[in-house]
Order: sequence, then C-alpha cells, then structure tokens
Amino acid sequence: MISYSPYDLLDLSTEKIINFLLVYESIDFSFWGDPKWTIDTDDGKEDGSIALLYTILKYVKEKNTTDFSNITKDEFREILKGNVEIPLFEERYNIIKNVSKIVNEEMDGNFYEFIKDITIDTELFEVIVNYFQNFKDERIYKDEKIYFYKLAQLLTSDILHIRELKENIRMDYSHLIGCADYKIPQVMRGLGILEYNDKLANIIDNKKEIKINSEYEVEIRANMLVVIDLIKEKLKNKVCSIDINDYIWSQGRNKNKELKPYHLTRNTNY
Repeated sequence: MISYSPYDLLDLSTEKIINFLLVYESIDFSFWGDPKWTIDTDDGKEDGSIALLYTILKYVKEKNTTDFSNITKDEFREILKGNVEIPLFEERYNIIKNVSKIVNEEMDGNFYEFIKDITIDTELFEVIVNYFQNFKDERIYKDEKIYFYKLAQLLTSDILHIRELKENIRMDYSHLIGCADYKIPQVMRGLGILEYNDKLANIIDNKKEIKINSEYEVEIRANMLVVIDLIKEKLKNKVCSIDINDYIWSQGRNKNKELKPYHLTRNTNY
C-alpha cells in the first residue's frame, strides 16, 4: 500500500525502508477520534496512517536509526505531536519499544538482514507473527477462533512488493487474503458491493462505537474478505487478493468522493 512513495520513502535504501516499515506498521492502527489526530507538514495537514508515516519517517531520517528501544515517553510524544494526542498513545509507545527490543535481541539489530532471503509470503508472515506478538489479531465468533492478522499481512505485502520493486526479485504474495480494517469496508459500502442491515447501518452512520470482538465487528471484517475473494473469482484468479485489497483501499484516498462513516472499534489491530 506504500508503493506510491509518500514523502519520498522509496528514495531510501531497501534495507532502511524495510526496517522502517517494521516499526511503522507495528503501530499503524486506530486513528479515529473527534477531533481526529492531525499533524502539520510542509505540504499541509495530514491525518491517519499517512500522518503517522510522516512523523516516524521524519524521525528515522533525522536520527538515522529505526531503533526505538531507548526512546523516552516524552520523546515519543514529541514525535507524534499534533492537534490532539494520538489515540492509544501508551499502547503505541510500548509496542514500538518492544519491537525494537526484539530486533536487537533476536535479529542482531537488523530486521532486513534477518528476512532478506525470504521471497514467499507464508514464510515471511510466519517470522512476523512468531517473533512479534503485537501482530496477533484473532477474534472469537460463535465459539470459533477467527484469524485476521491485518497488520501482519500488510507488513508482509509491503515488504515483498518493495523488494520486488527495488531489488528486481520475483516475490510470491499469492497466499495473502486481505487486510481487514475499517477503511476498506467503508469504501466497499460506498461502491455498493457491501451492504449493512438497517440496525448496523444506523450504528455506523451515527458513529456509535462497536465493541472489539463483538459479532458486528467480526462480521464486518470477515465479509470484507469474502467480497475480496468473490472479486478474485470474478477475475478468474488472475489478480492476487492482496492487490485487490490495495486497489480498493486506494479508492478511499480520493478526497473528492464522499463516503459514509466507517465502523468505530478501538483496538491495536487496525
């Protein structure tokens, strides 16, 4: 999803990009609020995941490091300084420090070197979820465990796409099924390919929070993945699910197209 190189990200070396992506995407979740967390950049105001990318990337470039293991809470708060405090600040702080700690202790301080020989999505995904517990993304639905792993799939996809682009190596990301979040269901609804019943539509349109692990939350995320799979079938499996996912997500960046609200569930998964 970062292939369009926001803030000249792709000008960095592959190693720096991938080490950056690990820390950035480990805290790339839950930006909604009233008012919404917003930052000022040289190009104007940004919010959401692009604002987070800008702040973390700016720090990484200035300090020439992706190691956040020793950063203080005040320093991290200054990095993310905006009009209001970013939601789940404490959670983000703890996660980014722990991710850096694991890289230092288990990967000799360099995530890229640790995974650089992996070209298959399933293998990279396993490394991410086995080493970094913050990427765990599971729900219980009618006594059955449901696995989403949105951020782990996003990170896997971005790493493989970046390496394919920068290193001219053929990557396999055909097993990724999609990144179940709040933005893609919103876009799908706007396109008329995902519908909610009246009760759920009323909750979402009135911006009422939906509890994490509730039936509604699981059903929204799961049905989003079903839609991606149906589109893939219509395309006779000629396009990977994750590329369909990314295309739909990109449609949500069109500021000229008004969309109904997305569902609100406060969590560290998306």
